[in-house]
Amino acid sequence: MSTTEKRLEEIAAMLRERSRQDETQQKAFDALYEELKQYKEDFIFQAEKPFLLDLLLFYDSLNWFHASLERREMSPDVVNDSFQYLLDEFLELLYRRDVIPCEGSDRFDRKIHKAVRVNPTMVPADDWKVEAVLKRGFVRNDKILRAEEVAVYRYGAENGDKRE
Repeated sequence: MSTTEKRLEEIAAMLRERSRQDETQQKAFDALYEELKQYKEDFIFQAEKPFLLDLLLFYDSLNWFHASLERREMSPDVVNDSFQYLLDEFLELLYRRDVIPCEGSDRFDRKIHKAVRVNPTMVPADDWKVEAVLKRGFVRNDKILRAEEVAVYRYGAENGDKRE
């Protein structure tokens, strides 16, 4: 066997070895990626589980309320109190996630409000005064999750249903 043939045989052996190493490395990477995927899925599940369990408890309360309405077991006052209980329970669920309602303000503030209705006023002092909260806003860790939708007064506004 000539030197060239020996050299070619050595190169071929090195290529075969390199190919086996690449296959082994690819299998190891595939296994690691699959394990990472499983950890990620489990992490997300474990992170969401307490919130989902709270939602299921709230679902149970809604079912109880619905069944009570169907059986006509409650007077209008009890219906009102029970519905308020459901709202309070839902707010508690949000509180557990550090979500709180925006603090009320009688003056329009672009940081926390979204004006969705403008009503005219002839009183200059009422300019940008919040007439009504149409949808409550919510905050988490001093960051607005949802701006409060409000109706505001505008001094000199001509159209009572103008969009801001």
